[in-house]
Amino acid sequence: MTGQAISPELREWVAAQLAAGHSVPSLRASMRAAGWHDDAADAALQGIEMQGVGTQVAAPSRPGLPGPDLSESPLYIDAGDRRVQVLQTMRHPRVIVFGDLLSAQECESLIDAARQRLARSLTVETQTGGEALNVDRTSDGMFFERGENATVARLEQRIAALLRWPLEFGEGLQILRYAPGAQYRPHYDYFDPGEPGTPTILRRGGQRVATLVMYLQEPEQGGATTFPDVGLEVAPKRGTGVFFSYDRPDPSTRTLHGGAPVLAGEKWVATKWLREREFT
Repeated sequence: MTGQAISPELREWVAAQLAAGHSVPSLRASMRAAGWHDDAADAALQGIEMQGVGTQVAAPSRPGLPGPDLSESPLYIDAGDRRVQVLQTMRHPRVIVFGDLLSAQECESLIDAARQRLARSLTVETQTGGEALNVDRTSDGMFFERGENATVARLEQRIAALLRWPLEFGEGLQILRYAPGAQYRPHYDYFDPGEPGTPTILRRGGQRVATLVMYLQEPEQGGATTFPDVGLEVAPKRGTGVFFSYDRPDPSTRTLHGGAPVLAGEKWVATKWLREREFT
């Protein structure tokens, strides 16, 4: 064996591809293209040929997802070092808008620390598992390492408490600046199981299961976070955050979303993506 681990995420990806009608040979070819060695691919696909290509395996949903306890319809949630407001909720898609999530000082601190490190934003390239420029995303951005400075570490602890999800399961905090005209066209944040690079991406912590977008600076006009499938728009008010989760990597979650064009001024946001497992 080559030492490439056959993880639960990889087996889930295989099951999802079978459910979508892909053949075992096509899965093997996709795995090879993504850098998997033949013996690892054979181990992941072991026994599937005997079941028949027509076997239908539903992509499983996840029983546990990040999110606050809303069972008693709270107006406020204790996030450890801060009392956070619950401004709006939606069940499908599962969306929660939080108020007073960050202080004005924290917003300024993140912007100041990120400003000198901005570059044209990239997106994950699911064909290869790497990153690439995307014409649908016209912001500038950068990533902080987990716990890189005091403000980042404090915010990560707050998010972990608010969403009841281990801090280690979060990707590094991303900061984005949208100048006038900049936008991010509607997209999904989960990794498409049908793309050949997805098994490589999933090695670092499994699928994304939730997103938290936090507004650090308000534009003068435009810049809402939009959910086209349900006609929802969240205004980019400073200190506010919009959270949404997805129990499977599928459009049925209705989590198609985008950043509407900024019409005047600049919008700054911080984004936190949460994974199934520890992100390395």
